[in-house]
Amino acid sequence: MLFLAFLIIGGTAFFWSFADSMDDFMVPIASVHAAWIEEMFWTTMVILGIVFVLTHVLLFWYSYRYQYKADKKAYYYPHNNMLEVVWTIIPAVVMALLVFSGWKAWTKITNPAPADAVVVEIVGKQFNWLYRYPGKDNILGVAKHTLIDATNELGIDLSDPKAQDDLFFSSGDIHIPKGKPVLFRIRSRDVTHDVYQPNFRIQMHAVPGMPTKFWFVPTKTTAEMATETGNPDFKYEIVCNQICGRGHFAMRATLVVDEPEDYEKWLSEQKSFAEQNPELLEKMQANAAPVIPAKEETKPVAEKAAL
Repeated sequence: MLFLAFLIIGGTAFFWSFADSMDDFMVPIASVHAAWIEEMFWTTMVILGIVFVLTHVLLFWYSYRYQYKADKKAYYYPHNNMLEVVWTIIPAVVMALLVFSGWKAWTKITNPAPADAVVVEIVGKQFNWLYRYPGKDNILGVAKHTLIDATNELGIDLSDPKAQDDLFFSSGDIHIPKGKPVLFRIRSRDVTHDVYQPNFRIQMHAVPGMPTKFWFVPTKTTAEMATETGNPDFKYEIVCNQICGRGHFAMRATLVVDEPEDYEKWLSEQKSFAEQNPELLEKMQANAAPVIPAKEETKPVAEKAAL
């Protein structure tokens, strides 16, 4: 009887807890990709939830139904080939379908971003985020770890023409436009961090020496989300979801989703890293290795073949 009481009371408490907490862990969706992940999540939850309920109902019911009684003898039932086949094939098929749906969604997310995507490089370091935008060429310039110092925290190589219009920020808000594809290029300067934004359902590790990426399409501006949630102080935040050291708690950055025209206005008001550091630009250009033109090959064909 206690087994049955535990099943009923415990099961009721479980479902009440889930329903009561749903608003806290299911934050509003704000990107196209979030809808894909949400669909995959709930499909998995429904299937596993049905199995969870059935197995626990049977577990506690069997404990009650087949309890020991002096006048009853257990039935010896050692093996059934058909039963073994059924309960092996069904979970295997269900698992294969779940894995395939997850792979399909993940492939769409990690496929190359559209050519017109807004590119933002996010670099984790103990203990804050650094971020960089390409300039008008929409190409991030070269960055070298040997050039990192207190001013040039990303090691941007300003001798590279493609880097001279890059925008660099070590603090402040990250701005992105609504309704346009956004590509996050993710790196780490020291240990493993994790770029996490729940409203966009973004989570991607920042790994030292191994660049990662994640692209998505925002569907709601910060102002629209503030209205939807009833919170005038609402902010999208990027946090580190990997315990990365003593100052892990400080790795938070505000992400602002603007209307496209507001984003373009904000972007036009920013100065490039080179403009903010003309002395550094001049120094790197002066120290840049000269380009040596290739000499014309004059060796005979037979000699070249021997070489």
